[in-house]
Amino acid sequence: MEPSGNPSPHRNLPQPDSDRFLVCGLGSLGQHCVLSLKEFGVKVTAIEQIEPKTWEIPNIPELLDDLIIADCRQNQILQQAKIERCRAALLVTTNEQANIETALAIRQLNPHTRLIVRSPKENLNQLLSEQLGNFIAYEPTQLPAAAFAIAALGTQTRGFFSLDRQQLRVIQRRLTPNDPWCHVRPLHDLNTRNRRLIGYHDGEDHPSVSFYYWDPDTVVKPGDQLIYIETTDTLLQPVSMSSVQSSQHPQRQFWQNWRERLKKLWQKGRQRIRQIALISGLIVIVLLIIGTLLLHWNFPQSTLLSAFSATAILLLGGYSDLFGEFEQMDDIPPWLQLFSLGLTLAGTAFVGVLYALLTETLLSAQFQFVKQRPPIPQANHILIIGLGRVGQQVAEFLLELKQTLLGITFNLELDSTILPEMPLIVGNVQNVLPQANLATAKSVVVVTDDEILNLEVALMSQKLNPDSHIVIRTAGQALGQHLLPILPKAQILGTYAVAAEVFAGAAFGENIITVFRLNNRTVLVTEYEVEEEDTLNGLLLAEIAYGYGVLPILHQKPPNASNLMPSDDIRLGVGDRLVVLATIEDLKRVEQGKIAIQPKQWRIRVEKAFNDEAAFEGANAIARISGCSLNIARTLMEQLPATLSVPLYHHQGLRLVRELHKLRVTSALIPIQVSR
Repeated sequence: MEPSGNPSPHRNLPQPDSDRFLVCGLGSLGQHCVLSLKEFGVKVTAIEQIEPKTWEIPNIPELLDDLIIADCRQNQILQQAKIERCRAALLVTTNEQANIETALAIRQLNPHTRLIVRSPKENLNQLLSEQLGNFIAYEPTQLPAAAFAIAALGTQTRGFFSLDRQQLRVIQRRLTPNDPWCHVRPLHDLNTRNRRLIGYHDGEDHPSVSFYYWDPDTVVKPGDQLIYIETTDTLLQPVSMSSVQSSQHPQRQFWQNWRERLKKLWQKGRQRIRQIALISGLIVIVLLIIGTLLLHWNFPQSTLLSAFSATAILLLGGYSDLFGEFEQMDDIPPWLQLFSLGLTLAGTAFVGVLYALLTETLLSAQFQFVKQRPPIPQANHILIIGLGRVGQQVAEFLLELKQTLLGITFNLELDSTILPEMPLIVGNVQNVLPQANLATAKSVVVVTDDEILNLEVALMSQKLNPDSHIVIRTAGQALGQHLLPILPKAQILGTYAVAAEVFAGAAFGENIITVFRLNNRTVLVTEYEVEEEDTLNGLLLAEIAYGYGVLPILHQKPPNASNLMPSDDIRLGVGDRLVVLATIEDLKRVEQGKIAIQPKQWRIRVEKAFNDEAAFEGANAIARISGCSLNIARTLMEQLPATLSVPLYHHQGLRLVRELHKLRVTSALIPIQVSR
């Protein structure tokens, strides 16, 4: 997912009115956007052309600070909504033209309001971004495509995306007794240049999405669950085909495929026409044989080849070519002349039928030469049911990961040229599922635009294959909540609920690169660009990570190259680029500048240094990791034993203790005594 437009971060709130936002369109997406924005504690005004009789989210009217029933494209309505005081406008009506017109109108009234627009037109969005500035556009139905694809894998992979041409994946797995990490690796040791720990839990429950709530010195053991992100140079391994297909000799499989195609040719589609064509072809062959024998018998001097050629000419309407002159006909028996005329008439009729079938086939294909699709897989494949925009994006993502797919669509008018690398079945729901080898499928992704149809297909899939991974697309909250009791093993993703978190994050000036789902929550891969008055400016990555509760995974100080899994010791400056993993709650904390999820409650007590060199290097480590000045660190090392006055986060302090131990400096972490 690549958004259209460049981010323009403004995370501070310089004026009281800068926490006012406008949402145009209160459909499913608009209501979820209001819900996500209110989590930030901001004022939200909404414009809706027709007030809904019922709300998908019942308390939406109470959440809104102002609701205007009117056309959002009118300047006076936008002025009534105080657009000149709005920090951002989310234009999310179902009418694309209305969204674009409203964006143009807002830009005339307020050149600074950030515009977040619902639009699938990538080229137009890019042009508007260049002309209007502070503009970004998304297509909400496409935002969760990667989440659907990852859920369909049914593996330990929970997320897969690219940053600066480097592939990263998020893994969640439970350790086994034979795992090399067990009993010998503490949690902090799992963090390397290519890996960062996201979550840990030592019980049977799934780990939460919150970061840094574990003790870094904990030694992992069998049964523990780990979630981590790592770089990878290769895509996921392809899923193997069934043993029947893989073990067959290529030539035998070729002829078997042709036999299956001939059988289907007789049974499927336009059966009557094809039966007539087949009968006509057989009659032509019989006439060709009889004519060849009769001509050769009547003219012994002729060869079988010449007799065959003459018969073929007669069948193709060439009677006049062979009997064009009266003098030549005197030597030919009358019965043979009549038989030859019959051959010409029969050939004209039957060959005409074959020509008609060929013409009809070419016209039905619209003169397109379509690449032959692969055969339907027999087992261990992923079914993608519904090949609209979401389904096609999910398929493209999984094809990139070398997965074995089977597409199913109920749209008889679907373009036959899309995704030629994937086998495809077209028909109604009752007929196509039995052909799809559903009982041996690995996963089923149901992403049609019809929620009731998705429910029907999901229930049929569960009945045919209770062990398959079922991923269901829904638009709203209500149906998804009701589906959980009857489909407890299914993953139910609300398209607009996920998309709304992206729209809300973008409203605050952040660039949401992609999203993925982790333990039923949305994790946003968010990009920041540090500005002069930014709340991130001047902070160590350790303070950003442990203070805001986000996970930095990329840092870049232009024009230098970017650095994945950056060190906690980096201090951000103006112009720096930072990419983090965060939930919508984490983004809220960054927006509000609260560096205190868990305040700094620890200090480090340094007891002694082994020698002068250890004291010198220890002071460097203290300054680097704690962020204090080098003079303070050197003064501390000259007065041992002593306690550093700078408070630290728990993970930050433990890391400093470990670094000092390597430098032969004895130290310990002590809690700050909070006075009451």
